[in-house]
Amino acid sequence: MRWMADEKNIEKKEENMVEAKTEEKTPPAKLDISPEEKARIKAEKVKMVKKKMEVLKAKKVKKAVKKVKTEEKELKPVLSGLVKDLLPNWTDLNAKEAASEINIYSMEGKAKDKMTLPATFFVVFRPDLIRKDVTAARANRRQVYGPNERAGQKHSVETWGKGHGVARCQRIKGQRTGAQSPCNVGGRRAHPPNTDTVWSKKVNKKERVLAKLSALSATKERDVVTARGHKFKEKITLPVVVEDGFKDINETAEVARVLENLGVIEDVERARNGTHIRAGRGKMRGRKYKTPKSILVVVDEDAPVIFAARNLPGVDVTTAACLSTEMLAPGGDPGRLTIFTKSAIKRLEG
Repeated sequence: MRWMADEKNIEKKEENMVEAKTEEKTPPAKLDISPEEKARIKAEKVKMVKKKMEVLKAKKVKKAVKKVKTEEKELKPVLSGLVKDLLPNWTDLNAKEAASEINIYSMEGKAKDKMTLPATFFVVFRPDLIRKDVTAARANRRQVYGPNERAGQKHSVETWGKGHGVARCQRIKGQRTGAQSPCNVGGRRAHPPNTDTVWSKKVNKKERVLAKLSALSATKERDVVTARGHKFKEKITLPVVVEDGFKDINETAEVARVLENLGVIEDVERARNGTHIRAGRGKMRGRKYKTPKSILVVVDEDAPVIFAARNLPGVDVTTAACLSTEMLAPGGDPGRLTIFTKSAIKRLEG
């Protein structure tokens, strides 16, 4: 009787399996959707994707702004502490120099008013720290590179060994052509660059801040600015401070006219005439021309002049919050010719 029960159970299992297979084979019912409805659904999907992309972009912008603000908050107490620590060193400066006043120029190039530079412009000059900070900033931007792991090794090779009167290098099977070895044409490189190489460099926070302040103080030194190769009128006071109306200019031609009135347009011409074709492989990689650095324009906040002035050759524009050592001393050479707006100077007092 037991074997009969087992047979019944096997038959039930076979019936269940057949039913399951038939259910799987039956295709799902197709929905009758018109072409207009399909197009509408597709358009809605595209809108949804666009909205998601806009939200993601807005989030990224907010994160970037938040990061800049937090960095500024973190650096403010450090900066103020450094200025206090460096107070004893100011006694070496001439009292007249510490209390010197610079001109505030109008857009016609005339001295409109006078102001005293803040303490951040009288920090000790440290070209060694400036060079160190700029080198680290440039190193941290480097991308890892190296050849493909199989580059130059995509042949089936063999060696004939000694006793054949030929070099004992690797050769393509069935041929005399040398391959794969570093000494052969089209072979692998002997010691290629490695993608695991760490190019980044670290700089202490206080050293970084001191380097920035030192590069900032170098912008007022006429000898240092001249030694860097910049050209400007002899009578002009450094750094050049312009009235706040300068930041509202939205045309490049108007910016050039103001620079001509101030007596610094000659430096822009120097950058234009100094533009040359780069030596080396960079010509093939989208950076054919190399332009010397000219004037740096610093404003207190985002303004139309940022887009107008950067069209001039060699001219860079930034805000007081985003000012860095590399902008003030490109290549690690301090003393860049800099134009500040009046409000940007006040922003640097904190």
